Amino acid sequence: MEYEKKYIHSSQLFVAVRPSVIQTVLGSCVAVCLYDSKMQISGMNHYLLPLWNNDGLASPKYGNIAISKLIEAMEAVGCQRRDMVAKLFGGASPNNFNAQNGMLVGEKNIQIAHHILSEQRIKIVASDLGGTRGRKISLESNSGRVMLKYVQKTEF
Repeated sequence: MEYEKKYIHSSQLFVAVRPSVIQTVLGSCVAVCLYDSKMQISGMNHYLLPLWNNDGLASPKYGNIAISKLIEAMEAVGCQRRDMVAKLFGGASPNNFNAQNGMLVGEKNIQIAHHILSEQRIKIVASDLGGTRGRKISLESNSGRVMLKYVQKTEF
């Protein structure tokens, strides 16, 4: 099977309705991967910061916006929330990078993903979170399978 390749950057999301491989590289950012096995459709977001503070544009740069928009985009192509499962990746803290208020940005990004997915009743079936190393992930859209490779600090 031939897969279309799609790379997403921070503040982006993508839902694949055709067989695709969606890729991104993460440091303290988090990616939420959603999969609907009935529709065989997947989507991924990549967010930089946990919460939009209602100042400026409500961008998918923020976890609370990015996760909601990803769920909405999946529903827009026919997926049902009750059929979605999630996989979470990222949230690293290389050398305590980006400490705010005593908590690292990566940790806050992880917390918001858990909170929103729990609130939306979307089960988290796999995760690789935290630590000090970045990650490159590749999501096969029609199977929901995620391949993960740890990367060196210089790669993200």
